[in-house]
Amino acid sequence: MSVHWLVVVLSLGSALAFAVSTNLKHSSAAQVPHVSRLRVGVLARFVTATLSHRLWLAGVVADGIGLTLQVLALHLGALAVVQPLLISGLLFSLLLRRRQGRPVTGAEVRWALVLTACLVGFLSLAGTDPGAGGDGPDRLPAVVAAVAGLVLALACLVLAHRRRPAADAAALIGVAVGVVYAATAALLKGLTDRAVHGPLVMLTSWQLYTVVVVGAIGLFLSQLAFQAGPLTASLPAIATVDPLLSIVVGVLVYDEHIHRGPWSGLGLVVLMALLGASVIQLGKVDVDKPVPQRVPG
Repeated sequence: MSVHWLVVVLSLGSALAFAVSTNLKHSSAAQVPHVSRLRVGVLARFVTATLSHRLWLAGVVADGIGLTLQVLALHLGALAVVQPLLISGLLFSLLLRRRQGRPVTGAEVRWALVLTACLVGFLSLAGTDPGAGGDGPDRLPAVVAAVAGLVLALACLVLAHRRRPAADAAALIGVAVGVVYAATAALLKGLTDRAVHGPLVMLTSWQLYTVVVVGAIGLFLSQLAFQAGPLTASLPAIATVDPLLSIVVGVLVYDEHIHRGPWSGLGLVVLMALLGASVIQLGKVDVDKPVPQRVPG
């Protein structure tokens, strides 16, 4: 098996594991104290209940499997290739929901297929190659990207707190989660590049401990997104923002190259428009029942 196909297989395996985790965590979010407002006591009860919930813990195990496969894929392939392939997790999640006896409408499947096809087409049309420098990330673009991502994530969380429709709030938090996931992938890419120099280099690198902190933030925000509204609102936002931002970070920070043809610019614009429409339509297909607030927060 060539390295290219190995990267594809590892990425799809990672997507499946993350899909299993998503469904487990979404079920867990309905059974823990509801976060009605962002206060310390409310958040503390939410975090405590989540950390001890069996479905969430099972989801973390699935995350560990997915993360291992993702790290291997990132080590062998480009950031802008691996992350878009993880979009297949959206379809896996819908199929798993059906296996759990939850309704999956034809509209959901159609728009999920459109979204997946758009991202695959975006990846194929853009075409990416790993950077030739091999000297690690560019520091100034990395700092700028980190600050911009932080501002975007915080803005989404503030807006989500003020929005009444559950689907809108879940989608906005999903965007914040996508930003955090893209940052985690970028850090993992840097960490795997350092790991080849030996375990001591990896253990003494700042990327390792930053990944732990950022990853924990991602887990927390994803649970908030799953609790805020239907999975059809939060998951498409996460699945779209993560790979698209990863492409941007791969190009700006890791010097990964995008091939441009005479019609590629127009094609990418069309794909982005269709992608945005599919995310909006998936958010409107609200087949989930409202999340039960079993425990007052």
